[in-house]
Amino acid sequence: MRRLFSVSHLTAGFIAVLVGYTSSAAIVFQAASAAGGSAEHIGSWLWALGIGMFATSVGLSLWFKAPVLTAWSTPGAALLAVGLSGVPMSEAIGAFLFASALIVVCGVFGLFEAIMRHVPKSLAAALLAGVLARFGMALFTSLSSELLLVGAMFAVYFAGRRWLPRYAVPLAFLVGLLLAAASGMIHAEAVSLTLALPVWTTPTFSLTTLIGVGLPLFIVTMASQNVPGLAVLRANGYQTPASPLITWTGVTGLLLAPFGGFAFNLAAITAAICMSPAADPDPAQRYRASVWAGVFYLFTGLFGATVAALFGALPAALVAAIAGLALLGTIGNSLGAALADEREREAALVTFLATASGMSLFGIGSAFWGLLLGLLVLKVMPTR
Repeated sequence: MRRLFSVSHLTAGFIAVLVGYTSSAAIVFQAASAAGGSAEHIGSWLWALGIGMFATSVGLSLWFKAPVLTAWSTPGAALLAVGLSGVPMSEAIGAFLFASALIVVCGVFGLFEAIMRHVPKSLAAALLAGVLARFGMALFTSLSSELLLVGAMFAVYFAGRRWLPRYAVPLAFLVGLLLAAASGMIHAEAVSLTLALPVWTTPTFSLTTLIGVGLPLFIVTMASQNVPGLAVLRANGYQTPASPLITWTGVTGLLLAPFGGFAFNLAAITAAICMSPAADPDPAQRYRASVWAGVFYLFTGLFGATVAALFGALPAALVAAIAGLALLGTIGNSLGAALADEREREAALVTFLATASGMSLFGIGSAFWGLLLGLLVLKVMPTR
C-alpha cells in the first residue's frame, strides 16, 4: 500500500499531466471552437479526453506493468484548429471516428509494430533525446527570465539529488509553488469549480471531410505521436507489445469520438517523466507513476475547464523549470544510449539533431522526419 502512495510516483504523475495540459490545452479549445463548438461542447471535449486518457493509462499500465501513458494528439489538435473551420460539428465527429478506425486497423493487423521492429535502440534513444531537448533548454531560458524562482528550484533539485534523490523533483516543485505564491505570480482569482458534462453529437460523414481532416488526423497522430511514444518505451527498456497499445487507443477513440475525443495515442514527453529515475529508481515500479497520471487525468476530465484554468494560472517559468528538471536524467540517459555504439553514432546524431530542430514537412512533425533520416543514414553508411 505504501508503494502505491509513494510521493515520487504521485509527483511524477502530476507533473506529467501538468506539462501536458499547460502546453496544449489551449489548442484543444481552439480546435473545438473552429468547429463551431459552444462552451458546453468544449467542456465535453475535455471530459471525453480526460476520461479516455484515464482509462487507457491506468488500464494499460496495470495490465502490462509498464509506464504506458496516453495523451490526446497535440499535432492533431493543431491540425483541427485550422482544418475544422467551416466544418459542421457532426462531420468533424465523423472524421474523428474515421481516424480512430484507421488506428484500430493498424493495431489489429500489427502494421505499426512491424515498422517499429526495424528501429535500432540507438535511434529510438536519439529520437527521445531530440523530443525532450527543448524542455531541457527551456529550463535555462526560464532561468534568465525568472532568476530567483528558477534558480531556487534548480538549487533545491540538485541538493535533493545529493541527499534525497527520490524527492528531488517534488521538493523543487514545492519550493517553486511557495515562491510563486509569495511573489503573487499565481493568478487563480478567475478559477471556479465547474463540473464538465458530456454532450453527444451524432456523426455524419462527408467524403471531403474524411479525406481532408480524418486522414491527416490519422497520419499526424501515428507519425508524430505514436512513433516517438513507442520509442520512449523502447529507449527506457520496456518491450511492451505495440499492437495492443495502438489498438486500445483507437478503440477508445471510437467510443468517445461522439463526445469530442478526437484522437488518443501514446504519450512521449509526458511519458518520459513517468519513466525517469526520479519517478522510481526501480524501472519495474515506474508504472505506478503512469497510474497516478491516469487518476489526475480523470479529475481533469470531470472538471475540464476548471483544471485548464487552474494550470493556466501557474507562471510559465515554473512549469518550464519543473518539466526540464524532471526530464534531466532521461535526456542524459538517452544521449548516452544513442551515442554508445560508434557504428550507429552518426545516424543517431542525425536523428537527434533533426528531431530537436522542430522541423515540419507536409504537416508532419520533426520526430517522424528525424527517425526517417536516421534510418536512411544507417542504411547508406558503411558498417565498420
